[in-house]
Amino acid sequence: MDTVKSADGTVIAYDRTGDGPALIVSVGAFCTRQTFAAPEDLRRRFTVVTYDRRGRGDSGDTGPVAPEREYEDLAAVAAATGPEPPFVFGHSSGAAIALRPPRLACR
Repeated sequence: MDTVKSADGTVIAYDRTGDGPALIVSVGAFCTRQTFAAPEDLRRRFTVVTYDRRGRGDSGDTGPVAPEREYEDLAAVAAATGPEPPFVFGHSSGAAIALRPPRLACR
């Protein structure tokens, strides 16, 4: 497990596995980063990054609650993947986060 601080100082926990360009998986509201186990074929092609959304798993939860904080969390995780823009895949409510991250260049 690695961690990164979001814009408001909240600690966000994430894991990375595989080799290749970064692919961040933003999971649904009732999930943690362990919910999505990247298949071997995906790990061979991408560095798959899964993270605990704010208030879940090993991530912190700094108020006030607002969608913007979740976008900032994703941006912080993306910045931790390196200089190249990551690919982002969102599942369920994680898809809404993946569609609207601020100041995040994604592929």
